[in-house]
Amino acid sequence: MIKNLNRQGKNEKGIQRKALRNGWIVSAAAMVFALTLALTACSSGKEAGAKQPAVQKDQDVILPVAEISETATFYPVEVDGTSLEIIAVKAGDGTIRTAFNTCQVCYDSGKGYYQQQGDALVCQNCGNQFSMSQVEVAAGGCNPWPIFADNKTVTADSITIPYDFLKESTGIFSNWKGSY
Repeated sequence: MIKNLNRQGKNEKGIQRKALRNGWIVSAAAMVFALTLALTACSSGKEAGAKQPAVQKDQDVILPVAEISETATFYPVEVDGTSLEIIAVKAGDGTIRTAFNTCQVCYDSGKGYYQQQGDALVCQNCGNQFSMSQVEVAAGGCNPWPIFADNKTVTADSITIPYDFLKESTGIFSNWKGSY
């Protein structure tokens, strides 16, 4: 009888250890899953105003005017395996301004891209601040690479940037955000 109780006690301890070990495994798996979700959310919305890939039709990029505001919107686009990003913002006069999210001077550094801070875009390489009201107006110098009117079609509902123009512009993104 005593042997029977000891054996039963050992079995219960073994079951408890297995349950404890399985609990740790389940907890660890849940933590890995939660971390994966968090990292995925962070990488897909890297900046305030980050959007899912721009709407593409026949390789042209179509940006819906309705979702563009005074806060810069960053549209990721992929062209022939090269990642590009377009900035769209509504200026104080109500016009929609567009530019590539790469600096005309620092683009080759890998850090020559912008993030919005307040009402300015800040180059992540040199720290130069660029007023959003100057997007697409200023060319040359440390500012976002403009997408001028002759490189896009603007209607009341959308802005269309042709695939051929995007393809011509991939060179300025060859080392973008440290990609090679």
